[in-house]
Amino acid sequence: MTKILLSLHVLAAIIAIGPVSVAASMFPPAVRRARASESGISATATIQLLHRICRVYAGIGLAVPILGFATASYMGVLESGWLIASIILTAVAAGILVFLVLPSQDKLLGNISSNGIVERSHTARLAMYTGFFNLLWAAVTVLMVVRPSSTTGA
Repeated sequence: MTKILLSLHVLAAIIAIGPVSVAASMFPPAVRRARASESGISATATIQLLHRICRVYAGIGLAVPILGFATASYMGVLESGWLIASIILTAVAAGILVFLVLPSQDKLLGNISSNGIVERSHTARLAMYTGFFNLLWAAVTVLMVVRPSSTTGA
């Protein structure tokens, strides 16, 4: 059962977090291009698509910690330091996504749709939030692979 849960956990992380990371990273430059573009309709459609990918896959991403807790429970590693650190980093990454990245995308999308005015500082701030989100997921991935002090054979 552990191998099945671990496989589902890894697949969920790849399928859910990967698209959010890529789409969120593409969003700020797409907004800058839309701002500079003569034809804002197709650029706005691209931005809307990237935002939708982020929202939808963020919801699907809830499967990652759920499957992670189930896997850790079966492996008997719920009290391991590397897992606790991973849980904390995952919670911080989720908070950044939910409270900073997605609302900033909403705001920028609204500005483009209503008046087309977007300040570069807003896209730069969103890019920073997205970078922190991606960096945290990279750290979680390293912790999941390296598992310092782990004695499990999985």
